[in-house]
Amino acid sequence: MRARGNGFVFVAGIVIGVLVSGVVAALNATQDSSPRAINLPGRTTTAPFSDAVLAGDTLYVAGRLGMDPETGRPPATAEQEARNVMNGIQAVLAEADMTMDDLVSVKVFCSDVSLYGAFNSVYREYFNEAPPARAFLGSGTLLFGARFEVAGIAVKG
Repeated sequence: MRARGNGFVFVAGIVIGVLVSGVVAALNATQDSSPRAINLPGRTTTAPFSDAVLAGDTLYVAGRLGMDPETGRPPATAEQEARNVMNGIQAVLAEADMTMDDLVSVKVFCSDVSLYGAFNSVYREYFNEAPPARAFLGSGTLLFGARFEVAGIAVKG
């Protein structure tokens, strides 16, 4: 009888150990999924927002402008501004170990919807076969005279 009792204690110890490690893993996963700010290196702005926030496997990318980094003003062409803004989105995604393929939703705010074609000519260069869902919204005037502001949501695939 004594041998059977020790076997029970041994099996019970294994079961408890497995349960405890499962609880610890679940707690760690919960801690890892708490939102954290993602900012590009060398960020100099004191704006009251982050470049993105990572919550679990989902990245919420703040609206980005495509300003000329030399002048802080919109570039001469809408196409260059679109390229700048998309490069900025790509850089934020990379900071969170994601790619453009992880984007699932994009919102484009545009000061003049007649620039739809100019924006699309650049935008499609950033995606493979299946681009994310997207809204292209006429917004009126944007900050600093920008033509485009782009925000998105990415999910680590």
